[in-house]
Amino acid sequence: MAESMTSTQSKSQRAYRWIKERIAGQEFTPGYRLVLGSIAGELDMSVVPVREAIRQLEAEGLVTFERNVGAHVSMVDDSQYRFSMQALGILEGTATALAARHLDADDIRRARELNERMIETLGHFDPKSFTALNHEFHAILYSKCANPRVLELVNAEWGRLGHLRDSTFSFVPGRAAESVAEHENILRLIEGGAPLGEIEKVARRHRSATLDAYLIHEHPDEAFGLPAL
Repeated sequence: MAESMTSTQSKSQRAYRWIKERIAGQEFTPGYRLVLGSIAGELDMSVVPVREAIRQLEAEGLVTFERNVGAHVSMVDDSQYRFSMQALGILEGTATALAARHLDADDIRRARELNERMIETLGHFDPKSFTALNHEFHAILYSKCANPRVLELVNAEWGRLGHLRDSTFSFVPGRAAESVAEHENILRLIEGGAPLGEIEKVARRHRSATLDAYLIHEHPDEAFGLPAL
């Protein structure tokens, strides 16, 4: 019995990853109907683990389930984007600080190379490519976070952002140049062994500055009424 449960859980996680990858990759766009039987057939499994995967994705806000209608990819909700960015600012700032003392010279070198590639793209700006490089950059800085639960939460919020916004920089391309300058500042703080509280604060402000730029562009009447992170 225990072996059967383990098998179901393993298939559920496979289905979860399969569906989530397609949501993040925009193959399953907002409103896309998720037919359990079709997905089960595609993955060569029963609908039971697929249903479990759908429930997990629903708990993360990526999928919406309606009685008598079924499951579909959640529609883009502007407020959810704000909440995710605010949460990511706190979580990523903490994760970056907790990882700082574990980063070695090779980590810093790879992060700086990514930032230089981002700088090179500014002249022929592609928001989607810039965002992908931006994610790689930050992943290096927080990937060695000493708290696995914080790391799990950071990755979950990045996944949600991939669904909610293909790229924030498509709305505020001017923010990109500011962002790469802030990246270099974060790297210098880590290299110099700055207090972890300072690294956390600067990394958190870096994320909140992107949200602020978006709000000023999209909701100028509301932007200055939000509390700072």
